[in-house]
Amino acid sequence: MTATNDSPTPDELTEDDLTTELSFDQQRFAARPAKLRPRARRNASADDTLPPPPFEADGRNRAYVEWLEEQSMLADATRLARQLAGDHLMWANAFAKPDPRAAVEQASVWFTAYPLSHISAKGQSFLGALGSEDLWRAFEEIGIEAVHTGPVKLAGGISGWEHTASIDGHFDRISMAIDPIFGTEDEFRDMCATAAAHNGTIIDDIVPGHTGKGADFRLAELNYGSYPGIYHMIDIPQEAWHLLPDVPEGKDAVNLSPEAERALEEAGYIIGALQRVIFYEPGVKETNWSVTRPVHDCHGVVRRWVYLHYFKDGQPSINWLDPTFAGMRLVMGDALHSLLDLGSGGLRLDANGFLGVEKSVDLSPAWSEGHPLSQAANQLIGSMVRKVGGFTFQELNLSMDDIHNTGSVGPDLSYDFVTRPAYQYALATGDTEFLRLTLREAMTTGIDQASLVHALQNHDELTYELVHFASVHRDDIYVLGGEELTGAELAEHVRATMRERLTGAAGPYNRVFTSNGIACTTASVIAASLGMTDLSALSDDDRRRIADAHLLLAMYNAWQPGVFALSGWDLVGALPLEAGKVQALIRDGDTRWIERGAYDLMDVAPDATKSPAGMPRATAVYGSLPEQLGNEHSFARRLARVLAVRKRFGLATGALVDVPDVPDKALLVLVNRLRDGHTQVTALNCSGEPVSAHIGSEAIPAGTVWDLSSRRKVGKVDDLGGFSVSLEPFGGKALVVREPRTQPAA
Repeated sequence: MTATNDSPTPDELTEDDLTTELSFDQQRFAARPAKLRPRARRNASADDTLPPPPFEADGRNRAYVEWLEEQSMLADATRLARQLAGDHLMWANAFAKPDPRAAVEQASVWFTAYPLSHISAKGQSFLGALGSEDLWRAFEEIGIEAVHTGPVKLAGGISGWEHTASIDGHFDRISMAIDPIFGTEDEFRDMCATAAAHNGTIIDDIVPGHTGKGADFRLAELNYGSYPGIYHMIDIPQEAWHLLPDVPEGKDAVNLSPEAERALEEAGYIIGALQRVIFYEPGVKETNWSVTRPVHDCHGVVRRWVYLHYFKDGQPSINWLDPTFAGMRLVMGDALHSLLDLGSGGLRLDANGFLGVEKSVDLSPAWSEGHPLSQAANQLIGSMVRKVGGFTFQELNLSMDDIHNTGSVGPDLSYDFVTRPAYQYALATGDTEFLRLTLREAMTTGIDQASLVHALQNHDELTYELVHFASVHRDDIYVLGGEELTGAELAEHVRATMRERLTGAAGPYNRVFTSNGIACTTASVIAASLGMTDLSALSDDDRRRIADAHLLLAMYNAWQPGVFALSGWDLVGALPLEAGKVQALIRDGDTRWIERGAYDLMDVAPDATKSPAGMPRATAVYGSLPEQLGNEHSFARRLARVLAVRKRFGLATGALVDVPDVPDKALLVLVNRLRDGHTQVTALNCSGEPVSAHIGSEAIPAGTVWDLSSRRKVGKVDDLGGFSVSLEPFGGKALVVREPRTQPAA
């Protein structure tokens, strides 16, 4: 888009413009309290005031500052906002309240792509591949209705005049422009058009919690315009620099030690420790704060900034309550660009639970999770997206309370961090008790299963932080295996069991990822659960058993209300990469790269050993989609039948009403109320042995029981309020109870 108003914005005013503007109000300025006045410039030496060489990447070099501003996200957002102001499109839709079922009805089965791992045909870009007619025909056969592209915009940082690589899989965004390694804007628009032609939609990403260290961050360092207001950045005066660590040669910042963090807090400069340190790594990230090297700003003043980053050093956190509201403007512009310019229908909100941070009133850590500002900011983002006809979902690994509270005002949908570790635990142990406990806890908290995105593998680790139990409800009492445990004890028991069953000797191909979880694929979780320790020696029977268990997990996620999502790694049955193939990527402890091997969905490059982005090719247990769709017994064909049942009978928009006790620990029963009023029952066997049992629930009415897959009658609800069911190893059934027709009164 091009701007329609050439008048300068506040971020485009020159220093002379600002000086002139201030001179009109000198008397009122002089009367303001001293605390609100701009801080006087620090004394600078003669050397500091000398202009830099012509091409120096320095704040005193006007050409460098202009080069940064030309590619900044805030500048693009400002131009975009001016084009949309007053446009009728901004008033076309209701927007105040999240509407999960409306979002689910737009697209209830998602393919979650990962750009770095997608193998495309020679000369074809990632976006070109995702817009392929052949791919969308295959998706239609399976039942996939949407593609979540993953992050495809420029990411990483800027060092001097050079762009630097992404440090977090393109979640450290620095631009609204599509990264050329993934394709072009026109290819993105063509992909949206192809999806629409196949009754599908495209879901893009925004990251309201942070950016990378791109032009916006460098301009903030240079104290230019509103840019420092984008971030939680504190300008530390020179008289306090003795509290700051030195930055090693070759680096632009260094993480604060807990001692330095505490010293700066006691001196009143920062709010200190937060509730937790995500991605904690000794000697790498011990706090959530880093400090820059000395930098000449755009006025020639030497400054050092301390900045907040919930995640990695290269992901400075956005400040949603700065007086300039620069961060908010940047994020809103990014969202509207994706929806109205590129053509996407929905957006993932990544890292959206960390949008508020506040100093504690006692000696406890600063309030940084479940903060009301996060809810307010998410309300604004979700409302803006709904205003223009889109929907949002949040990927928020916090307590169920926080997921419920944020989802009640902001995003339409939430990623299922609620039950994902619990169903993996059920598979690993053959015991569904913890899964049943988790589902009931979610119901008590008020979480609607239809508001969740129930996913198999995604780009992240198998996350087992269990924040709900380990943090917010750490002292609450729960019962597992007949034993009373506090929430903290329960979480640690589950984590220890999963490490024992899925890593080490049981699964040497899986890796622990910091304290967050386990780096693995769905297929490798299953392999470890089934006692397969050598993935290079899988037999045909082993592969069949892996596919059976994989389909069970798909049935769990698909035969309940909400969105069902799966990845390319799921569709081909990818196994983890050998650590040696991604040694450079996992050197800093980020073991997740072993699970992100390249996959070739359409068999367009059978001889390729890596993706265009350089990810080594993973071993595929099931094979490509053309190969699978030609085999009625393949994983993809069986999955298509599961999804056909889901769509035909409207399971996605139902409501979970009961998770009853079961007579066999491997059995899970979900009772759902469909929108047509019928009661639907999902019965699953999480073990490798057949199960026959009587299942019942007060929520099951009298009536005839039908199998939705075969569409045959299988029995009647008995006087005990239940019926018998037989399930094969890792088998499942979707059933419906049709009540007797009421006879009209005589």
